[in-house]
Amino acid sequence: MTPRIADVTGHYIYLTIDGIEYRVYYEEAGTGTPVLMQHTAGTDGRQWRHLLEDADLTADYRLVAYDLPYHGRSLPPVGKEWWKEEYALHQDFLMKFVVALARALDMEHGIFMGCSMGGHLAPDLALHYPGFFRAVLAVEGGLATHDAEPFNPYLYHPRCSNEMKGALMITQTSPRSPEALRRETGWVYTQGAPSVFKGDVVYYLQEHDLTDTAKDIDTSRTAVHVLSGDYDWSATPERCLALAEAIPGATYTRMEGMGHFPMSEDPVGFKKYLVPLLHQIVSM
Repeated sequence: MTPRIADVTGHYIYLTIDGIEYRVYYEEAGTGTPVLMQHTAGTDGRQWRHLLEDADLTADYRLVAYDLPYHGRSLPPVGKEWWKEEYALHQDFLMKFVVALARALDMEHGIFMGCSMGGHLAPDLALHYPGFFRAVLAVEGGLATHDAEPFNPYLYHPRCSNEMKGALMITQTSPRSPEALRRETGWVYTQGAPSVFKGDVVYYLQEHDLTDTAKDIDTSRTAVHVLSGDYDWSATPERCLALAEAIPGATYTRMEGMGHFPMSEDPVGFKKYLVPLLHQIVSM
């Protein structure tokens, strides 16, 4: 019997950001309009694997999912004594990294799609790099998330295993999503480096804040589309709607019965909302 082989290719690319070289892993599938996909905090690009293997999407779009430095297969840089400092993801570095990666992969003027942390990043890119992407999709993104969330002290605690992170993330999935995919979403979270999730929320909970600047985003240069799931207790539908309403010309889509990780917990359901938006962007 001939084995089934996914039509997805993996590569490493070397990027220099602020004088430091990073060896970055990414996976790619499809041809057509470029779509660059950012994972959530504390995990990696495996969250997008179901979309990368979707023949309908890859027929029209060039999908690229990457692992941020320190995440997944993008190991810490060898040119920096990273172990001597506490890992923290800062907004300026995150935006520079995405722009550098898009340029290196010839994805300028394509579409950026991010979820959760990536959903916050989408409008930040639209504000600070107007016109670089033709459109951004903020999946489970908001104006700001300055919550004093009670689980934060346990994201890097010697008495808490990584299984705690996986279990916590499963609580953000929808009970209507397939059980196997909800478990897969949590499983990927159990494999992140212990300090990474804690460091990523520096950006997610502290630095991201469009409360006073969302109105300055020019959607004639970079269109903004916000999507949210019913069962998300972090980026709630109300928070996501507030983001869309604060950006002149942005759109909002509420995804019925979806959770915080639509691309991994229910890719079939997510596709019903995603494909019309992508077609709308390309047709404009």
